[in-house]
Amino acid sequence: MYLLCAMAFSVLLAFDRDPALEQASRRTVIAGLEGLRSDVAQPVGEVVRDSGRSVVATVSDLFDPPAARLPAKARIAAAPRPPRAVVPPAAPLAPAKKSAPVAPPAAAIVVPDTHVAGTTPKFVGITPPAPPPSAARAIVSPAELVRVTMRLKENLTHEMLDNFSLFLYVSKADNGPWAQHMYVFAKGADGNLSMRYNWPASTGRELVEMAPNGTRQPSFTPRGYYQLDPSRMYKSHYSGQWHQPMPYAMFFNWEQHGLRTGLAIHGATGLEVAQLGSRASAGCIRIAPENARMLFNLIRAQYKGLAPRFAYDRRTASMSNDGVMMHDASGNVQLSGGYKVLVFVEDYGGGNVVAALF
Repeated sequence: MYLLCAMAFSVLLAFDRDPALEQASRRTVIAGLEGLRSDVAQPVGEVVRDSGRSVVATVSDLFDPPAARLPAKARIAAAPRPPRAVVPPAAPLAPAKKSAPVAPPAAAIVVPDTHVAGTTPKFVGITPPAPPPSAARAIVSPAELVRVTMRLKENLTHEMLDNFSLFLYVSKADNGPWAQHMYVFAKGADGNLSMRYNWPASTGRELVEMAPNGTRQPSFTPRGYYQLDPSRMYKSHYSGQWHQPMPYAMFFNWEQHGLRTGLAIHGATGLEVAQLGSRASAGCIRIAPENARMLFNLIRAQYKGLAPRFAYDRRTASMSNDGVMMHDASGNVQLSGGYKVLVFVEDYGGGNVVAALF
């Protein structure tokens, strides 16, 4: 170690005293390295590369015979052909009888083409299937229609019949032929009621439960008579209390203890559509989204006008839902701008009339 250090120190001292010697030494070292690369390293690399190729070829021949690496046509041509069997000529066949044409299959597979979201998909080969019939109006037998109509008229006063033009009769019952349905009646020029629509609905779950906003809330749909609030008709609304969308929301014009309630008629969304016909809401009246849109547009287009005002108790800051109306000094019903639509909700499913009284 000491000798190597002494030699390195001597070389550095010599280079420092004679720069020309340093330059000559550098050139000598570079020339030697270049000769080593061209005369030793490069030939040895070529030998190793050629030997590796030979080894790879040998191994490939063991697992993959040369015939298998030929092109497909060459392999077919090189493969030995089996001897062709001699088949005696068959006797001529008798002409076949014409059979009845085979009917096409009843159902065909529809292959939708790729399409951009929001556009109508293309169908290949056949006409797309027709959409299912609309469930906007269910069939009601004549006898049942008479029963529903009479039930509604029995619960309407003359003032209600005279001052409203569209009546929404909702059964919040849990069972019965009318349970969880909304019946839409329009008053004709002769004053008679005619059913326009019959829709499955969902009213409240009738519980006190924990709402998504962290508060305990009742999910009841109270019985009674309600008007629609002309200032709260929304095509798109979201419940901050229950964290649910409420498309085509039509809120009740009903005030309790100084606060406007959040009860409304609106369209069902997502899994709520499959729940229609059962108690499943947080208190609102849900109907199918297409029916909610139809009703929303119908009311706004045809039933805007002066409507009666329900009685208001100033002591409790609450509005009546018993059908009691406000009157002026002359005894006339007080009217205000709004919608001539009356919503009647009761807990009766169309079963035993005697049982419905209790």
